[in-house]
Amino acid sequence: MTDFRTEASIGTRIQAVRKHRGIRTTKELADMIPGGNVTEAILQNIEAGRKSDLAVSQLLNIAHALGVTPLFLLAPIGNPTNELDLPNLSDAFDSMTVIEFDAWISGETDGAYRWTTTDERSERTQLQAMRELDALLRERKRLASNLAVETALTRPGDPDDESRAWDTTQERLDDVNRRIAQLTSYLASAGWDLDGWTAEERPREL
Repeated sequence: MTDFRTEASIGTRIQAVRKHRGIRTTKELADMIPGGNVTEAILQNIEAGRKSDLAVSQLLNIAHALGVTPLFLLAPIGNPTNELDLPNLSDAFDSMTVIEFDAWISGETDGAYRWTTTDERSERTQLQAMRELDALLRERKRLASNLAVETALTRPGDPDDESRAWDTTQERLDDVNRRIAQLTSYLASAGWDLDGWTAEERPREL
C-alpha cells in the first residue's frame, strides 16, 4: 500500500490517506464531510491534480474526515529533508524543507525553522507557554483528583499517615499551581485573554 506520508503532491496524499483509511471512493469521503463545500467532483479534481488550490475550510474538512492532522496533507512529512511541493507559494518558501515547514507552521521555538524577528520569537514563545499551560491544567486536575482519593483513604490517627508515599501528591500539586500562576501572569502581561480558563476547580467531595 502507498505510504501517504511520502507522496509527492497534496492530491496524491489525500488519495493515499483515503485508501489507507479504507474509504474506497471519493463519493464516500465527500459524504463524510457535511456542509457541501467538498463534493465528490472537487475531491476527484484534487486527487487527479486538476485542483491544487484548496480553501482552508476544504483542507480542514478533508483532514478531519480522514482523521489526520492537516500537516500530513500539506507536506510529504515522511521525507523531512525534501523541499515543499505545494504549488503557488511565494518565493519566500523557496528551498524550505518539510521539517522546516513543520516547525514554522506549528510555531516551534526550537525547531528547524529559524525565526527572523523579535516579534516572531516572542509570539512563538507565548504559543509554547499556552501549550505548557494547557498540559499543566490537565495535570492539576489529575493530581487534585488523586489527592481527594488519597485524603478519603486516610484514617484519622493512623500513625503511618505522615509517612505515606502519597504525601508527595500535594507537593507536586503545589509545584504545578506555582508554574500555572507564572504562565498565567506571563500570558496576561502579553495581552492574552484567558477568561477564567486557569481558575482552579474545587475538588469533588468523595
